[in-house]
Amino acid sequence: MRTRDIIQIDEERCNGCGQCIPKCAEGALQIVNGKARLVGDQLCDGLGACLGHCPQDALHIVKKKASAFDATAVEKYHSKRKRTDGVTCECSHVVVSPPPVQKAKASGKGQPSTAWRQWPLALRLVPVSAPFFKDANLLVAADCAPFAYAKFHEDFLQGKVLVFGCPKFDDAQGYIDKLAEILRVNPIRSVTLVHMEVPCCSGLRAIFETALAKSGKKIPLQYTVLATDGGRCS
Repeated sequence: MRTRDIIQIDEERCNGCGQCIPKCAEGALQIVNGKARLVGDQLCDGLGACLGHCPQDALHIVKKKASAFDATAVEKYHSKRKRTDGVTCECSHVVVSPPPVQKAKASGKGQPSTAWRQWPLALRLVPVSAPFFKDANLLVAADCAPFAYAKFHEDFLQGKVLVFGCPKFDDAQGYIDKLAEILRVNPIRSVTLVHMEVPCCSGLRAIFETALAKSGKKIPLQYTVLATDGGRCS
């Protein structure tokens, strides 16, 4: 074992409310005997996505000797928690195994107007080693983009795995760490990055470029900037 960042739970402060559980995409936290518990050191990536969601301030990232984070162990852990309908669930809010592609009614040209390939979609919720990342064409989008661009599903989403977030209001460093790990441990085929033309939204590009460099991978990358009038800038 080596010294690394890992979650520590103050049992005296913890009241078992469970608000931290859906924030841990790897499923490392569970409520046991009325308290939040770390299921296994190897399931905790030490990035602290669960921090800030505890009303009792019972969660902290500390440095201590612990088993290394194991993405394969996370995937095996999720596979053991399958429901009878065939999807794996972190909790009642987070499904981590991809459901069948859902399509809207066909348009006048006989083509589906929308499709989605997995759940969850929010970057802060997706597990790093989720099965839908294998050989994926990844679409990284600012969370306002699908609302501002009417043909978002038709032009960008078909055949892609989507993650989205807001670079202004969410944790930028958390996004960098999460994206870097997703890119590092998964065979991602390509990435399409879509964001709005406004300055705060363009921070998503810097976040992704930093994450890509941190991952050590070389992945085909395409940028699209959307205009606030509903069109495309590039």
